[in-house]
Amino acid sequence: MNKIRVAFFADILAEDFDGAVRTMYQLINRIDTSRFEYLFIYGAGPNAIGNFDTFRVPYINIPVNAGYSLALPKRVNAQLNQKLKHFAPQVIHISTPSYLGNFALTYADDNKLPVLSIYHTHFISYVKYYFKFTPFLVNPIKRRIAKGHKSFYNRCAKVYVPSTSIQQELADMGVTHNNMQLWKRGIDTHLFNPVNRDKRVIERLTGNQNPTIMFASRLVWEKNLETLIAIYEKFQERGRQVNFLIVGDGSARQICEKRMKHAVFTGTVDHHSLASLYASADVFLFPSVSETYGNVVAEAMASGLPCVVADGGGSKDFVEHGKDGFRCSPFDADDYAEKLETLLDNKPLAHHFATECIKHISQLSWAALAQTYFDDISTLAAPKTAPVATTTTLKPHAHLITSLLSARL
Repeated sequence: MNKIRVAFFADILAEDFDGAVRTMYQLINRIDTSRFEYLFIYGAGPNAIGNFDTFRVPYINIPVNAGYSLALPKRVNAQLNQKLKHFAPQVIHISTPSYLGNFALTYADDNKLPVLSIYHTHFISYVKYYFKFTPFLVNPIKRRIAKGHKSFYNRCAKVYVPSTSIQQELADMGVTHNNMQLWKRGIDTHLFNPVNRDKRVIERLTGNQNPTIMFASRLVWEKNLETLIAIYEKFQERGRQVNFLIVGDGSARQICEKRMKHAVFTGTVDHHSLASLYASADVFLFPSVSETYGNVVAEAMASGLPCVVADGGGSKDFVEHGKDGFRCSPFDADDYAEKLETLLDNKPLAHHFATECIKHISQLSWAALAQTYFDDISTLAAPKTAPVATTTTLKPHAHLITSLLSARL
């Protein structure tokens, strides 16, 4: 049996780098090498990915998003085209509408190849954070990103979206509904599980037995950290004896530590430590509205940790308000504080939410999601696949903003 050849393009493939890359490795680690042959084309990442063929693309670090990088395929244009010609892919997998993603999309158009893309990063929600000192640029840049997304994703045969709210936002930008398919994210319920509960883990960090409100994320401003800080300040004003446990690292950490003097900052922790913290805290707080999905909310819920989240972005789709958590007006610190205090003061309600959280998340399976992905790759590779409809290709500068905002996977 001839193997199906897939060229997989990603700016970053450093395992465990972030939620998007971890999602990709859930697929990579499940590739059936008797059926599929993959060529991985990427910037930052390991020197090798298993026994698969790889091609490294030069990259630069992005100053506005510490730790992230942008692959520059034009620097190796001839070599990359030669590599692709030799590999002769049947399907193109694109992770991000960056320079590398647009190179891949143009290659697919030129060679009449079907494209599958996974919508990982909600770039448009980042704009108000990165351009908060030049607010007159926010709306024009959002319009440019929306135009770029419409052009990019309408040239793909299939676009996986993680939530109905994100699907609707893309549709509002002009992305065709027929191109999009709801493809959530799985969760490792063996790792993220209430059995990891150990209050001593929290006590060693905080030095006390007070209730603990936990936040876990990269510490970057697009995670709505201003509202997180405002919530912390509400509790300080009220003299409420609670711990704020901030898990993660990022460019905004120093400022957050300065403004949240009594919070506990752990920095980056490994998965097993994270699982223990989820299971041992009392409430999970997540005010971010920039998520396409919100892996940390799924992890917290799987751990039996009731959640108070923003009623915005992909994370809100996890929480059924009043049944397994609370959703709050995204930038209203009083609303969050009220819901947090309700859960801290009402133990039976918190226990009920925890039970419902576990029941909800138990339905998410990486194995089933991976099977869907590989079935779709097989279908796209079949000769009967209809030609992908094309739209006018944007000029190179049209996707510059998207690339610079994140250029994550």
